[in-house]
Amino acid sequence: MTLNDALTILPVIFLVAWAMLVLVADLWIPRNRKVWTAILAALGIVAAMVLTLRQANAPQTGFGGMIEVDGFAVFLNIIFLFSGLAGTAIAFDFLKRMDIHRGEYYVLMIFSIVGAMLLAYAGDLILIFLGIELLSIPLYVLAGFAHPQVASEESALKYFLLGTFASTFVLFGIALLYGATGITALRGIVDAVKAGSPAPYTNMMLLTGAGFLIGGLGFKVAAVPFHAWTPDVYHGAPAPVTGFMSVVAKAAGFAALMRVLFIALPSQSETLTPILWVLAVLTMVVGNVVAIAQNNLKRMLAYSSIANAGYLLMALVTYGNDAVRADSLASMLFYLLAYALASLGVWAVITMMERQELKGTDFIDLAGLGKRSPLVAAALAVLMLSFTGVPLTLGFWGKFYLFRTAIQGGFIWLAVIGLLTSLVSAYYYLRVVVMMFFREGEPDLKYNFWGGMVLFFSTLCILVLSFFPGTMFGLASQALLLIK
Repeated sequence: MTLNDALTILPVIFLVAWAMLVLVADLWIPRNRKVWTAILAALGIVAAMVLTLRQANAPQTGFGGMIEVDGFAVFLNIIFLFSGLAGTAIAFDFLKRMDIHRGEYYVLMIFSIVGAMLLAYAGDLILIFLGIELLSIPLYVLAGFAHPQVASEESALKYFLLGTFASTFVLFGIALLYGATGITALRGIVDAVKAGSPAPYTNMMLLTGAGFLIGGLGFKVAAVPFHAWTPDVYHGAPAPVTGFMSVVAKAAGFAALMRVLFIALPSQSETLTPILWVLAVLTMVVGNVVAIAQNNLKRMLAYSSIANAGYLLMALVTYGNDAVRADSLASMLFYLLAYALASLGVWAVITMMERQELKGTDFIDLAGLGKRSPLVAAALAVLMLSFTGVPLTLGFWGKFYLFRTAIQGGFIWLAVIGLLTSLVSAYYYLRVVVMMFFREGEPDLKYNFWGGMVLFFSTLCILVLSFFPGTMFGLASQALLLIK
């Protein structure tokens, strides 16, 4: 390993070393002083953000092309690290209130962020698999962090069993792609395909491998029909874990999908595009329709997460069209940013509401929140409107750019389906607003300073950035110039 190799993954190296330092330091921190463990974790994440931002104007590769440092990776890694910082903030009071405040929570979260960052940097299929495992294994443990609560243990077991099954899909897909091309480097795969016309059986092996890879990564992004784990895991896992997972796991899964499809498999777009089209439609329809029937906020947000994966897949469908290729990537990054801000803010509120044995997270528990905590209710209403795609929110512009990309790519009916399902989503998102302001009740909200900071910062960003959509889209577009 050369110095240049080390510099390409300096934020990752730092985070791994810092996580181990926090783990050792936590041994000497008393149980009633775990705030210091949280502070140490937050400081490490902030330092990693600084190191990541320093890579923004220094595109380079490392480890023989396995690592690609570019604007794409930097943009996504900032989202991962911000999600980790927000996850630390909303978890502290919750863990203490639930009497499960153990320092390894923050260490596991940092290791999961490292896995997500490796997926953003990945220039090789081997690194994609390693990143997926490093992302997922800590999440399996975090999902069961509230043991001996049965629901938490059940969610961890379901996530682990289905997650390992999905990992075999990824691994088998990698094996088939290697068998078809003789190489695992993403740029090497496309070069190998261009170098010679593969025999029919070889081409079939390549497409089959791509299908398995899409299926395995589809599990991570909760795309239909790989979504079955999502509602049970979201419901049973502790609220701050679910909030962290809802952003990081989804964004990391799409990071891997974008790397694989745009870099390694552009020549297979004619075959893969119809598959992605069907996945996008199924994911949007199933996610939004089933969400209507939910009476629990965590399960509703699980299906909302599925629906949002469908919107992102809508832009991925256009990846084979060179005319809209850059806009497709930029619109996905823009939407991931809007989704992350709204999701983290909403989960901050749910973290304040959740009590022992999953109580406090039903729709009815929001009744009267508008009178009890008007600022919290107003902020939550803004975030729900952003999820819906109402103008003057960042979510509106996120969907606008996704729909525009689909139309420009020639998939008008896909954009129409996306618009119709967005209208369906208004029912269950606005149901939250109605429950808060037009139903009488006594909500049991355990407001805390750091959770409130995450909520109001996310809401402020959703509102303020909506007035500068062109600037934000331009930043997303610039982040893509290095991977064209």
